[in-house]
Amino acid sequence: MIAVLVVEDERLAAEAHQQYVRRVPGFTVAGVAHSGAEAIRFCERQPVDLVLLDFYLPDTHGLAVCRALRAAGRTVDVIAVTSARDLDVVRAAVSAGIVQYLLKPFTFDALRDKLERYARYRGLLAGSGEVNGQAEVDGMLATLRGTEHATLPKGMSGETLDAISSALAGAGEALSAAAAAESTGVSRVTARRYLEYLAEHGLAERRPHYGQVGRPEVRYEWVS
Repeated sequence: MIAVLVVEDERLAAEAHQQYVRRVPGFTVAGVAHSGAEAIRFCERQPVDLVLLDFYLPDTHGLAVCRALRAAGRTVDVIAVTSARDLDVVRAAVSAGIVQYLLKPFTFDALRDKLERYARYRGLLAGSGEVNGQAEVDGMLATLRGTEHATLPKGMSGETLDAISSALAGAGEALSAAAAAESTGVSRVTARRYLEYLAEHGLAERRPHYGQVGRPEVRYEWVS
């Protein structure tokens, strides 16, 4: 479970954000802070994976909270949840290492999308070792930023790519195009096209499977 600290001075908004987080599978609310000082003290006492950080707090600016966490050596990730639209604030947020920026007011679906992207990003970073190439790094960062489908080839959809990727990553073994198609409900030809796309971008590996007489079947394994 990804432990989330909600930092929001408005009580009703804080309660709404908690309810939103609890509705997203894989996330749990570790606590709530209504000021910057309270947020910093909470992170000192208890491990937190992610902070949903309002910028306009009664005692300080959210960016100051983020910088204080970094200065203390806290590696917690931060998603800005704010009404701040000033470009200088956005630039400062990027410089401070804030991983995502969500403007108020927002819907549950908007927050869920940010959280699910963050969860996929953490999943890609799980474990140890090295990346296989630039495409894998680009894919990780694009997953977090929400731009991973911006340059898909014509005729390919981000939703189908997500479905194929999830099926492959969750299988724990190499899958054939037929198995991926059965798992996601697309045709075998479609599944193979997306699997080849993942292989070409370093996110999957092709593995020949010698079973029946004739040419070996190509199976695909997620690169973790």
